Amino acid sequence: MSNVETKPSEVVCAADDGAASSDAAPTIRVLTPREVPLGGPRAMSVRRPLPQRALSLIGAWCFLDHYGPDEVASTGGMDVPPHPHTGLATVSWLFSGEITHADSAGHRAVVRPGELSLMTAGSGISHSERSSGPSPELHGVQMWVALPEESRFGPRRFDHYTPPVRTGPGWSAQVFLGTGFGDTAPVPTATPMLAAEVRLEPGRTLDVDVAADFEHGVLVDTGEVTVDEQPVPADHLAYRRAGERRLQLAAGDRAVRLVLFGGPPLGEQIVMWWNFVGRSHEEIVAFRTAWQEQIGRPERRADSSEHLYGTAGETQTVAPPSFGLPEDDPGAPLPAPVLPNVRIRPREQPGGR
Repeated sequence: MSNVETKPSEVVCAADDGAASSDAAPTIRVLTPREVPLGGPRAMSVRRPLPQRALSLIGAWCFLDHYGPDEVASTGGMDVPPHPHTGLATVSWLFSGEITHADSAGHRAVVRPGELSLMTAGSGISHSERSSGPSPELHGVQMWVALPEESRFGPRRFDHYTPPVRTGPGWSAQVFLGTGFGDTAPVPTATPMLAAEVRLEPGRTLDVDVAADFEHGVLVDTGEVTVDEQPVPADHLAYRRAGERRLQLAAGDRAVRLVLFGGPPLGEQIVMWWNFVGRSHEEIVAFRTAWQEQIGRPERRADSSEHLYGTAGETQTVAPPSFGLPEDDPGAPLPAPVLPNVRIRPREQPGGR
């Protein structure tokens, strides 16, 4: 999914070693999402709890959109034309509906409920996403994972996987990335991580064994759950720092569906703007310039055809991204928004993160 905001905020995510905070910050932080429209006044909107000023990263997870249930007949559902990505992987997971994915690496797939679609952008890719199929509603999540330095200029790829449903007394789970609930997804990832859909029956409490070096997020889709005794309402995101080997989930008087995800702190500073993840302001400018040129909307520039990428003191010279376009896509590609008039600089992370 594209970040289609016309004035996207720049987000610089500082490295974090995951050590326990020495202050009296609460164990669980509950984050409220903001509403973001995906198009015109009748278009579908999404709830975006990550990133925000209070929290930029959970492990390598850097972006989360939660949408629906959306009546496709009235809004048109998802209709996102070709747009670029670099330095990240997109994770699509549906609760209901269908989305047709097409990308510039030649991959075309239908995303269905209970099936993972993972697109690794590497050094550059473009894709489109559109509602399809007979379902009257669309409901799901899309999440982005920042790629680490050693693999962010790697090859493009697309993985599709249908995880089995694991069950226990009053609960079920599908692990679509990483290891948990007695299952391991076979999908390769650039960094260690976990992502799973979890369902709890009313009144059920479940103790989940987790990796102690992982930060964790819990996105509540339906119902209300307590995470380590902290109430978290529907549509909200709970965050817990690394350091514990068990996470407790408890449903209230309604059935709960949630997405549990996490990973070790990335340990790198990233810059995220619009649909790009880089390491500096200059990289974001270069990514945007390359996209505008490739879609036939070049802008005057004074720099050369190659750009320095990387953090200070660790730069490398590589060719600009070659995004390409999905073959035979009916939509015009999205132009990039105008960059801010100031340099993108790191933000302090409130709350001791």
